Amino acid sequence: MAEKTPQELIQIDLTPPPRKWMNPAVDFEARRGTWSYPTAVKNLDYLGMPNPREWSPADADWKLPDNWRQIIHDGFVDLLKKYRSLKIFMDVCVRCGACADKCHFFIGSGDPKNMPVLRAELLRSIYRQDFTTAGRILGSLAGGRELTEEVLKEWYYYFFQCTECRRCSVYCPYGIDTAEVTMMARELMNLIGLNINWILEPVANCQRTGNHLGIQPHTYKDNVEFLVDELEDVTGVKLDPPINRKGAEVLFVIPSADYFADPGTYTFVGYLMLFQHIGLDYTLSSYASDGGNFGLFNSAENMKKLNWKIYHEAKRLGVKWILGGECGHMWRVMHQYMDTMNGPADFLEVPKSPMTGTVFHNAASTKMTHICEFTADLIRHNKLKLDKSRNDQFRVTFHDSCNPSRAMGLLDEPRYVLKNVCNHFYEMPENTIREHTFCCAGGAGLGNDENMEMRMRGGLPRGNAVKWVRDHNDVNRLTCICAIDRATLPPLVEYWSPGVDVSGIHELVGNALIMDGENERTTDIRGVPAQPVNEEQDDV
Repeated sequence: MAEKTPQELIQIDLTPPPRKWMNPAVDFEARRGTWSYPTAVKNLDYLGMPNPREWSPADADWKLPDNWRQIIHDGFVDLLKKYRSLKIFMDVCVRCGACADKCHFFIGSGDPKNMPVLRAELLRSIYRQDFTTAGRILGSLAGGRELTEEVLKEWYYYFFQCTECRRCSVYCPYGIDTAEVTMMARELMNLIGLNINWILEPVANCQRTGNHLGIQPHTYKDNVEFLVDELEDVTGVKLDPPINRKGAEVLFVIPSADYFADPGTYTFVGYLMLFQHIGLDYTLSSYASDGGNFGLFNSAENMKKLNWKIYHEAKRLGVKWILGGECGHMWRVMHQYMDTMNGPADFLEVPKSPMTGTVFHNAASTKMTHICEFTADLIRHNKLKLDKSRNDQFRVTFHDSCNPSRAMGLLDEPRYVLKNVCNHFYEMPENTIREHTFCCAGGAGLGNDENMEMRMRGGLPRGNAVKWVRDHNDVNRLTCICAIDRATLPPLVEYWSPGVDVSGIHELVGNALIMDGENERTTDIRGVPAQPVNEEQDDV
């Protein structure tokens, strides 16, 4: 993207364009920085997906199959038969506009077609033309459009500007889930080879190695050992996390970013410290080495394949139940789709904490409990030795990640943990948190560098909320429970709210834990000397 200051980026023209919305016009060359690169041929070949070729959205010729319109039409027919919700979402929208100003991409760009209602109309107009009597007879008078190459280019541009955060669905009076509309549109584009690399390369890597980064099992082991050695230098505590150990009670699954890149690595270290502290009988897996599922952003079939590896490993290792790390879309996939995709995990037990005896009945089907639920339960039963003052250098706020919050209602447990491991916690404005949370603008496969201008535009609402608590409460730490957020939020807050750092919750848990045999703590687990912040601010 061209270098633009925040002041330049917020100069948003909200004047509606003179052309009608039905008239497509996307100039990809002029809009570099706001779209993502297409999938590399090698990844399409590996996944066996249609129409692998070298091309660019800025090209005049997208090298589509000769019968591409028929392919999409037939695919639409199949989706309408398979998903009853799709037909409902196509038919019931009255274009009331309740969702219009709720999308972070519309707020940040001012582009009317980033209103969820208009983005969905890009697909709905084709549905009306091809699948309704009024559309077949009246065409545009009934809101129908012919599927032309220009319309198809709109699909690519705008459906890969939706992070499937579902904020718009919170406000829809008819319960339309526009994220599902985006998912269906992407499924249709897949049929003719229109997809982005930042989604399908992680999918291909995960099918090949078990994680989205393509890390081999021996490298996974090396990374874990390196992090353990680094922690020993800081705390004096030697950890020996088991990998691929059969017969453990718990299989612990995390997103791959947590053992590969900062700041996620510190969250991972916090997990390991917690397990040693309580004596949990667990194992990691170098094969199910990623709980995230980029198939959610691409196709139901890929999502199903990637999700199965977790259950396959749980069965192979002979564990009783699964514990999941701080991940967003893993949680949605497991709890909303697993039973219909992979069948009930009847070979596992309903999760039960061996430390407190708590049975997690909400995981009776999936057999997987979230690490925040697990840790909150430990704290409630006084099973952890904590020193909150070790986090006094941080004034903390919490970003509700989209999938855990809106899709799963995981709202209170993270806050409970935070309030028990730090003394200074502040909420962002109420219309920007919990179910109303704003997206990081880099989810659903859009967290790539070539899309940086749109990421920063879409990140404006979240960045503005962080800036508010920074300015009013001297907040310097933004926490979250999604690995994608930990990867995409640092550049966002650096751009919109400099001076705020990003971490997972269990990094702060690790800071606060009083470990057996530890050295006197003079630093946090990053090795940064503790420097308590100004105590004159009133906590809220």
